[in-house]
Amino acid sequence: MSVLLLRLAGPLQSWGSAARFVRRTTENAPTKSGVLGMLAAAQGRGRDGDLSDLVALRFGVRIDQPGTRLRDFQTARHFDTDKAMPLSERFYLADAVFVAAVEGERELVRQLYAAVREPVYLPYLGRRSCPPALPVDLGLREDTDLVTALEEAPWQASAWYRSRRQPGQLTILHDSPPDRTPDVSLRDTPVSFSQTHRQYALRGVTSTQAGIPTPQRSPTDHDPTSGLEAV
Repeated sequence: MSVLLLRLAGPLQSWGSAARFVRRTTENAPTKSGVLGMLAAAQGRGRDGDLSDLVALRFGVRIDQPGTRLRDFQTARHFDTDKAMPLSERFYLADAVFVAAVEGERELVRQLYAAVREPVYLPYLGRRSCPPALPVDLGLREDTDLVTALEEAPWQASAWYRSRRQPGQLTILHDSPPDRTPDVSLRDTPVSFSQTHRQYALRGVTSTQAGIPTPQRSPTDHDPTSGLEAV
């Protein structure tokens, strides 16, 4: 199996799984439907295209910088009639950083990797108004599994956030194994992205904790005692 890692960082993100009508909420981490939608768009798939191969991918996300929740209250008027539109609330995550991962057969994951590096449609973080602030691509991991790849990926949090946080644990949310009772269920497995009838199925999610990966220091030729003379 191969794993594709993605860095999801931007001023605003919004990952709704139960957002309906005039109240558009966000989860605390990227949803499977949001990330698979981004990959499908990178490949140039149509909204009515077959998603079965993407849905079969194992999905997980690590919360590197949780961000803060932001509420936006919106008013609007119809362009032609000037009639007032329904008031709406939209929720975002500000200054959040995540590492998302999909695991699957090597050939498919490599195709997705190539698409992310040269996307047909530009990526966005849950909504079109939320562009990424950094390149999304974090590379491939071969012959490993999803959780291990997430545990070993370098910490992607901003420098200012790292300076304020003591070393601790990062939360990983991933698809629950079939033989395990999930910690929570989300309706974020896409069945169809059709604009006339979007459909989503339930997904079991398991939460685990991982230590913050520290960067590997490369060997150096510097010897602080080289200037001393023997006595």
